[in-house]
Amino acid sequence: MAIAHPDGKLMNAAWLGRLRPAAVAIATGTLTVGFVVAAKQIISQPALSQQAAPAKDVVLQVGIVQRFGTQPTDTVTLQAQTGDRLTIKFPQADGKQQTLTTNTATLKVLMQPLPESQVQERVVLSTHRSFESAEDNANDWRSQGIPVEIAQPKRWQVWAKRDVYTTPLLRRLLIQSLQVKGIQTAFVDSRLLKQQPKAALLINGKSYLKDSVQISAGRGVVQVQTELKDDRNKRFYTGSLRLQPNTYGTYTLVNQVPLEAYLRGVVPNEIGTTAASSVLQVQAILARTYALRNLRRFAVDNYQLCADTQCQVYFGLSGAALATDSAIAATRGKVLTYQNELVDAVYSASTGGITASFNDIWEGPDRPYLTTRVDSVTSKWDLSRQPLTNEQTARQFLKQTKGFNEADQKWFRWQYTSSLTELNKDLHAYLKTLNSPLANFKSIEQLKVEQRSPAGRVQKLRVTTDLGAIDLEKDNILVAFYAPASLFFYLDPVLDAKKKLTGYAFSGGGLGHGVGLSQTGSYHLGKLGWSSDRILSFYYPGTQLQPLNNSIVFWRDPLKVR
Repeated sequence: MAIAHPDGKLMNAAWLGRLRPAAVAIATGTLTVGFVVAAKQIISQPALSQQAAPAKDVVLQVGIVQRFGTQPTDTVTLQAQTGDRLTIKFPQADGKQQTLTTNTATLKVLMQPLPESQVQERVVLSTHRSFESAEDNANDWRSQGIPVEIAQPKRWQVWAKRDVYTTPLLRRLLIQSLQVKGIQTAFVDSRLLKQQPKAALLINGKSYLKDSVQISAGRGVVQVQTELKDDRNKRFYTGSLRLQPNTYGTYTLVNQVPLEAYLRGVVPNEIGTTAASSVLQVQAILARTYALRNLRRFAVDNYQLCADTQCQVYFGLSGAALATDSAIAATRGKVLTYQNELVDAVYSASTGGITASFNDIWEGPDRPYLTTRVDSVTSKWDLSRQPLTNEQTARQFLKQTKGFNEADQKWFRWQYTSSLTELNKDLHAYLKTLNSPLANFKSIEQLKVEQRSPAGRVQKLRVTTDLGAIDLEKDNILVAFYAPASLFFYLDPVLDAKKKLTGYAFSGGGLGHGVGLSQTGSYHLGKLGWSSDRILSFYYPGTQLQPLNNSIVFWRDPLKVR
């Protein structure tokens, strides 16, 4: 199975190991619990998390196929369970709705030539690895009086609002005004379109060209089989589905699913099913909190969440298991809060022995509960005496291998060597996406860590090229270079026999951002008998666990708080 890297790269075998534990098992075919062993049982039986459902459950809009129509060969097959039927609804030319029933339906793409070539333009103000940094940057533009919107054509971008900057003249005047202020990073992304994808719905040998299609099943479960360039799978989804246009000229298949049912497809795929029940309950609480706080992510595309690591890994009912269903049921409706607002419930596979603070990785207002602490219940490392802002101290910490919650786990410590050719290729691609004047450099001459956070995360990496130097900051470092698995690393030059630079060795710890919960660390705490409350307090100090209620604020707009 092909798995997409968060930055849109196709994961190779090395990157499979960088997924969260459950995702690794699914990717390599080694997960034998839940769906693989008892798919029909799990799907057909009442979900434990649904038996006592309240009258009104929150219904989420999750984009499970986000870029349908990118390739002319894209295909999605929809299938009802044995003995069931699909109900397909779509609008007709006269405005009335047509309803069809069938066992199976197929979505394909027709590339239709346009009568005349069309120019598609948007002003890209900035590009980011994460939504968090994009949102903070968007708020900066708004505070300057520039209306913006956040999009994700591949990486996250901040665009000048298209319904404000509606003409080529307005777009170029905006760019000129920014250049006068010394802002050189914004540019007009201009494309000439000669054809456009059109979704075709095939039912019983008949084809319907429709931009909007609603799909449901009598028993509430639809099998979705995708045949896309980077995504070939067969999964089952509860709730209903909707095909709709997106901002990029393609389509998104959206799963409309109740929150508690959504968690059945997240918890086992994020953390597995073999951890202690307290750990599975922690993951359920965090996944529920994260989903509700992040409903705004895809407002530009008219849905709320994605189904990959840019949100939370969600595979529908695939992977659902009794252990995780029980954890979801035991925590039903419980969320984690700080001052009666849902916390930013981020988590990662591994911290490398020390958790990062929010601002170690992303831009934006600080989250007091996302702090730096040694990820251990026994380590004697004293950050006040041995701060990891110091390069030599950070190296010393990364050479420690015992006494941590993640000790002996695969991603606790790692080393990757990247040749100069690979590094040059990575940086070229990164700078081109930024429309940088340095994009035509010939070769990197030096990489140097210029600044670290108290958690040891690289805050600034200076890259010297033959055309000049560029400072990469925070998680943009992980976009620019493929080798490091986290920002917690140090560098050593690789030289040939003639002392000529041929590459760099990246030695580090942790996988992902390292903020909040460590999933592998929580496994260890569960084995020690820690309760879910205690684990949450360890990784999110100062927070409160409470049942979802009308007094809780899902998310406060920082611009309105200022």
